Amino acid sequence: VIAKTIAIYFISLEQKMKKLFLPSILFFILVSCTDRPYGHYGAAITDEVNDSYSAVMKNVGNRELENVSLTGEIIQTCAKKGCWLKMKVPEGDTLMVRFRDYGFFVPRQGVEGKKAIVKGSAFMDTVAVEMLRHYAEDAGESEKDILKITEPDYVLGFIADGVLIEK
Repeated sequence: VIAKTIAIYFISLEQKMKKLFLPSILFFILVSCTDRPYGHYGAAITDEVNDSYSAVMKNVGNRELENVSLTGEIIQTCAKKGCWLKMKVPEGDTLMVRFRDYGFFVPRQGVEGKKAIVKGSAFMDTVAVEMLRHYAEDAGESEKDILKITEPDYVLGFIADGVLIEK
């Protein structure tokens, strides 16, 4: 009697599993096929852009602005590690974006010309000659071009917590 009860239980269990198998597979296929228009790097951010470059430049002064989100077209990324990117903002200027605490990296190539959304902190920054030369070296500039860098640059600095890059 016990053996018969166990056999009935396992037959019933097998039938239930067959009924759940196909819907489970279909669910996972549908979830994995959802279209995600952006590759995500660093902290989770949305594709909502709340700020313009010109408004940030107007308001930054000599303080740090937090939770700034900007968009632009990627011009270049660090060819060595992917530890920074340069993007052209809609106003035409170029913005150098570094990543908080080197906590994440972006692709080293293949994203030029793609739209990016960055979220993080903006501030005015004096970039020393040594750092400008370091960035030029990372970008693969020639030694001759690197040596032409002789003046520091006063620019809008940006430290991103998260980045979205158009696929």
